[in-house]
Amino acid sequence: QVQLVESGGGLVQAGGSLRLSCAVSGSIFGLNAMGWYRQTPEKQRELVAVITSGGTTNYGDSVKGRFTIAGDNAKNTVALQMNSLKPEDTAVYYCDAVRFGLPYWGQGTQVTVSS
Repeated sequence: QVQLVESGGGLVQAGGSLRLSCAVSGSIFGLNAMGWYRQTPEKQRELVAVITSGGTTNYGDSVKGRFTIAGDNAKNTVALQMNSLKPEDTAVYYCDAVRFGLPYWGQGTQVTVSS
């Protein structure tokens, strides 16, 4: 089993920044990738950013150039730095880890961007 705990969500004004962090514990051998997804009541869960065990990153089109994902293998954490936040970034953000092809999810953290 893999356990994920997110932190760092909150309320911020448009144009501001937030940093999300996700700590992974448990059976971490075999992790292929970690990432962040977000979801609102109106939309399906969508990719925000992902980083593979080899360090390759991929971002959703709406966040490219504003968000940065970084992993720390020694600490088993993954962080998402979010800059130039927009009201449309408001969502519940979920940390995801893929181990041997199976996804594991955190409980989610709310990010609210006020206009």
